[in-house]
Amino acid sequence: METIFCPWAPAKYLIFSSNVPQILYYALIPGMIVSMFLGLFIFLNKKNDLAAKLLLFISTCFFVWGAFSLMLFATNNPQTVMLFWSLTILVEILIYAGSLYLTYVFFDKKDISLFKKTILVLIIASFSIVIPSKYNLVGVNIADCTAIEGPVALYFSYAIEILFACWIFILAISRYIKTTDKYEKKQILLFTAGILIFLLAFSSGNIIGSFTDNWVVSQYGYFGMPIFMGFLAYLIVKYKAFNIRLIATQVLVVSLVILIASQFAFIRNDTNKILTAITLFIAMVFGWILVRSAKKEVKQKEELEIANKEINERKEQLQKMADFLAIANDKLKVLDSAKTEFISMASHQLRTPVTGIKGYLSMLIEGSYGEVNPEQRIALQKTFDSNERMVNLIEDLLNVSRIESGRLEYEFSNVKIEDLCREVVDTLYPKAKNQGLYLDYKKSNIDLPELRIDGGKVKEVISNLLDNAIKYTPRGGVSLVVALCDKNEPNCLSGKHVRITVSDTGIGVPKEEMPYLFEKFSRGKDINRLNTGGTGLGLFVGRKMIEGNGGKVWVESGGKDKGSRFIIELPMQ
Repeated sequence: METIFCPWAPAKYLIFSSNVPQILYYALIPGMIVSMFLGLFIFLNKKNDLAAKLLLFISTCFFVWGAFSLMLFATNNPQTVMLFWSLTILVEILIYAGSLYLTYVFFDKKDISLFKKTILVLIIASFSIVIPSKYNLVGVNIADCTAIEGPVALYFSYAIEILFACWIFILAISRYIKTTDKYEKKQILLFTAGILIFLLAFSSGNIIGSFTDNWVVSQYGYFGMPIFMGFLAYLIVKYKAFNIRLIATQVLVVSLVILIASQFAFIRNDTNKILTAITLFIAMVFGWILVRSAKKEVKQKEELEIANKEINERKEQLQKMADFLAIANDKLKVLDSAKTEFISMASHQLRTPVTGIKGYLSMLIEGSYGEVNPEQRIALQKTFDSNERMVNLIEDLLNVSRIESGRLEYEFSNVKIEDLCREVVDTLYPKAKNQGLYLDYKKSNIDLPELRIDGGKVKEVISNLLDNAIKYTPRGGVSLVVALCDKNEPNCLSGKHVRITVSDTGIGVPKEEMPYLFEKFSRGKDINRLNTGGTGLGLFVGRKMIEGNGGKVWVESGGKDKGSRFIIELPMQ
């Protein structure tokens, strides 16, 4: 076939020609560059994100469509016009289909169903079939080298574009009504406004050109793409759309560079070209520095946000743990109170029969019910000793329950401490002698004033310490010293006070056991060898009683097998 050329001079409409409408440089070319830049930027930041892939597809289609349009301006070959005109119509449908697909994914944050994909494919396929036919393009107008469009190009394609635009609008209304989140509502509004302005401006420009043959005016519709990119950039900056952080500085710098670069399309003066090139270079250098600085600041802010988020999460976890522990502590208090009440009740109930047993055993040993032979006496004595341990255990349990419930009462009176200690020593002297131990008592060289204390409880504590010293001393002996303390040691009471020291030459106390010796149920490792009947409550009760009298008690020892010193200090009035 012979090639037919349009009669008008090519230079009249060639791209970059002075006769080409200047609006082309500001509407189509910047839109192509900006959309391609933003599409690539988002895709490179989120390669696996479906919305980012769809946006890159739309941007690429628009860039290709713009390239085809520019070729239409540059050619005067009717066959070339027919080819590129058909391709631009096909790419338009792809842009609209991609925009609808992107809208679904952006709103729902997931891929569309297979049914919707099938509908889109069928629409594109049905349109593609008729593109090569005479129903799409009838021919070429030789007068102005433009295609003569058929019913498919004039009606069917625009009907599909309007259908997709309405579909997006209805979808946006539906999602806006369903969501209750204010931020999501704003994102829906901004995205819908941006994409509809782009699509409607794009379609209106093409419709104007098709029905009026004024393709210069139609170029104003290409401003829709930069506007849509502006909406997307704002969504990214403000709401972190596409899950990326695009800083406003990047958008401004890129926009400035594109605008300056577009000046070269219509500048004819060499001096202006040089000045524009210098301006462009300066803008690029300072823009790069500014973007780099802004990125650094944004990164620091993001790291700070992450750190604050982690701190808040830890605080929430700690608060939950604290609440849980508080609840557990309350339950433990209830259980502890129930335990204390049970021990108190059980101890009271047990004390009556063991006291009776003690009395009857004592009478049997003394012969009140007749003479007993030596073997019987030994058996009765062992029973008596066991019952005595039971009495002591019950008394300790009662004292513990009173202490923990705050019901341990004190009867204070003026007591001569030397006389009280003498009574304790006289009582335990036979026991020490029977074990082959000495028991010394050393009172103060000066007369001590009377102490305002509960004499009964203090006597019980001193007796318990002295008894323990005898029990855990295999050889040697025990001494009890009472004196006015004028030392200024860390453990001493403040002010004037009396010190009572129970010293022995027994098994001693290892250093690691000393902090726990006065706790409940605490017993040394080696004491079971000498005394199996201890409960670990006597020292705990004794400490509480001495503290209730305003005093202090502690232990000192050189270590294993080096003896012990139990020290009691009581304040003087």
